[in-house]
Amino acid sequence: MAEPRKKKSALISHGIAAQNRKARFDYKIGEEIEAGVMLVGPEVKSLRSGRATLTEAWAGERDGEMWLFNCYIPEWQAGSHVASFEPRRPRKLLLHRKQVKELSASIARDGISLVPLAIQFNERGVAKILLGVGEGKKKHDKRAAIAERDWSRDKARLMRDRG
Repeated sequence: MAEPRKKKSALISHGIAAQNRKARFDYKIGEEIEAGVMLVGPEVKSLRSGRATLTEAWAGERDGEMWLFNCYIPEWQAGSHVASFEPRRPRKLLLHRKQVKELSASIARDGISLVPLAIQFNERGVAKILLGVGEGKKKHDKRAAIAERDWSRDKARLMRDRG
């Protein structure tokens, strides 16, 4: 007799909870930094369900600390009204002082931005944010990236057809 099939959980225990796929298209990402983030309980549950959005999010300095702004984490429906939170509230990033100084110095330069690339859970189940230090691409750079991507796709198709 076959064993009954177990239901897969819709919650993410470890791995990527949210990803900003457009960031690598809009920015030239140089350095990547992993930072912790201060969350309340229902935010973690909402992240584990994979419903967060990073497309409009950005990170910056405020009062000598790094913060994540405009990251959308929807309210947890099963949560009580006592533990409710604002979905787009600023969230403090947990970094060492030396890292904060380095990042704020790089942000102060012209055209450099701190872009959130992904929210992921590590092996211990702790939420981390992958930040990229990026320089904004110009329109012609984006067009070149599209042309290169199309050519590599066509090249792979041609090589596959030839055997």
